[in-house]
Amino acid sequence: MARPVVGIVGNTSLLNDQYPIHAAGTMNTIAVAQVSGCLPLIIPSDPSLVSVEELLETCDGFLLTGGRPNVHPEEYGEPATEAHGTFDRARDAIALGLVRACVERGQPFFGVCRGFQEVNVAMGGTLYPEIRELPGRMNHRMPPDGTMEQKFELRHDVTFTQGGVFHEVLGAPKVRTNTLHGQGIKAAGPRVVIDGFAEDGTPEAIYIKDAPGFTLAVQWHPEWDAGNDPVSRPLFERFGAAAQAWADSKHQRMLKSA
Repeated sequence: MARPVVGIVGNTSLLNDQYPIHAAGTMNTIAVAQVSGCLPLIIPSDPSLVSVEELLETCDGFLLTGGRPNVHPEEYGEPATEAHGTFDRARDAIALGLVRACVERGQPFFGVCRGFQEVNVAMGGTLYPEIRELPGRMNHRMPPDGTMEQKFELRHDVTFTQGGVFHEVLGAPKVRTNTLHGQGIKAAGPRVVIDGFAEDGTPEAIYIKDAPGFTLAVQWHPEWDAGNDPVSRPLFERFGAAAQAWADSKHQRMLKSA
């Protein structure tokens, strides 16, 4: 049987500083293929090339990846400032509508870093432009120097709601994670449940209340060493199971209509 298809929401970039590409990190495709057990499909996040409707019909689930550009603050009713950094309005146009459609349909998605922030904004929430400038907050940004292992090293704890969704999935009330983000949740959307916090109070794990499908999102990067990390692996395994369930139900619907 064919593997479920997971659309990996990509980012626009420049290869060799001049050749425009749509790209997704290798660690994302490895996590989806080897841990979730799904077929990874990189999505060009541009509404002039693809539509949300086409993506929903083509894919069984979606990985909302991290990315350097931030969600434009106009998407949550605030003006852009220098602190908000760079933007990708084409990705905004695809990802935010995709999140809302998946919530409505029960189609699974897994949000990571920028994807975590997209989920909150899509559901009516807002973001802080720079977490490290808030009183009492730590610097959550990626270390500017060092090896990849050093950049993705585990740097802080995340504590989950006792008996909550993440506690159940991970089998622990507290885990150690990496941290490579500048922005973070300011106000959660009306249906966004913050289910885990860093030790400085920064929201790190969310899901959508009363959604019929898998809607988990995390502020850290579980795709790093996902096959070996005891926190990352169950998240991608559970996401893969949700994508498989969606693919199975889609197959059953096609058989009934044949």
